[in-house]
Amino acid sequence: MKLFFPVLLIIALATSCVSQKEVTYFQPDDISKDSAQIAVQEKFIRKLQSGDILSIHVSSLSPEASAMFNPYHMYGATSVQQTTQTNAPSPATGFLIDEEGNITLPLVGKLKLAGLTTKEAATLVTQNLDKYLQQPTVNIRIINFKVSVLGEVTRPSVYTIPNETITLPEALGLAGDLTIYGKRSNILVIRETEGKRAFNRVDLTKRDFFNSPYYYLHANDVIYVEPTAGRITSTDRAVQLAPVVLSGLSIVAVILTAFLR
Repeated sequence: MKLFFPVLLIIALATSCVSQKEVTYFQPDDISKDSAQIAVQEKFIRKLQSGDILSIHVSSLSPEASAMFNPYHMYGATSVQQTTQTNAPSPATGFLIDEEGNITLPLVGKLKLAGLTTKEAATLVTQNLDKYLQQPTVNIRIINFKVSVLGEVTRPSVYTIPNETITLPEALGLAGDLTIYGKRSNILVIRETEGKRAFNRVDLTKRDFFNSPYYYLHANDVIYVEPTAGRITSTDRAVQLAPVVLSGLSIVAVILTAFLR
C-alpha cells in the first residue's frame, strides 16, 4: 500500500509530459538567426459586407439638426465592448447593411456601403449629408465584428472586437492563451469567404507564421485548438485508474476501521 500512490503519481506524470519544443511559440528555423528581422506584412483592412451592423455617429455645427441622423445614439444604442464572454450576447443595435449592401439613413435614403472600408463609408455618408448639415463629421464603426475561440484554451468564448482588426495571437490572448495540452502546431482556422467555408491549419511554433494569411483574423472566424495526445491519454488514464483508486481507498478505510476497533 505504501508503493501504491507513488506508482500512481509516476504513471500520471509519464502520460502527461509535454516537451518544451511543443509549447514554445515562434521558433526560428535556425537558432543562430534568432535575431533576424522579418518584414511586416501589409495590415488587413476589412471591407464592409452584408450583415454588418454599423454604429454611425453624425455631428455638425448644429447638434439639434445632427440628432435626427443619430437615432440609435438618442435611444441608448448598445455600447461597443472590448470583449463579450456571455453564452447569449445581447443583440447589437445600429444600421444593418442589407442583402443588397445598403443602409437606410433618415432623409438621405439608401446608401450602398458594402465593399467600402469604414473610412470610405464615412466619406460617402459625409458627402450625402452636406445639403442637410453644416460641416458634418461622420464616424463609423462595425459593432458586430466577432471571432470564436474554442478548444484547449483557458476561456473559450465568442469575442466582440471593437477596433475591427485583430491577429490570431491577440485572439488567443483574449481567451487566456492555450492550456498546456493545446496543440500549438496544428491550430484550425475556419473562415467563410464569398459563400465558401475554408478550413486551414496554422503552426504557432514556427516563426514564418507571421507571414501567414491567417495572422490577421476576419470577422466570424472560428479558431479551434486541438488537444494533444498527452491530454487524451491522461484523460483516458484517469478514467481507467479511477476504479482502482477508489478500490484502494476502500481497502485502506476497511483496514483502518479494523485497526481502530
